Amino acid sequence: QVQLVESGGGLVQAGGSLRLSCAASGVTLSSFTMGWFRQAPGKDREFVAGIAWSGGTTRYAYSVKGRFTISRNNAKNTVYLQMNSLRPEDTAVYYCAKGRWRDDDLRQYFYWGQGTQVTVSS
Repeated sequence: QVQLVESGGGLVQAGGSLRLSCAASGVTLSSFTMGWFRQAPGKDREFVAGIAWSGGTTRYAYSVKGRFTISRNNAKNTVYLQMNSLRPEDTAVYYCAKGRWRDDDLRQYFYWGQGTQVTVSS
């Protein structure tokens, strides 16, 4: 079965950094556009970042642009989200997401992991 397992979350102070990892099993990520979403309590899940299956094109939510970087290592079947200059409003559960096979649409995702908690203290 397909599994996406997020890790790397935790508690950090404002201004700090974290790197999230999304390790996949049961699927080879090299042919899939991948993304990161987040959801804070009482709020809708929102798009954070995406990277095309070809590994080139990326897209970011305006709120994180310049602070977060999405990347992938296909040899490790893993996607990353480097988060710098973290703010309390970044506090949320972060989810890894998979798009369609060889679909370069960076807005459409159809499979999610279980999430990892990121908490940023003020």
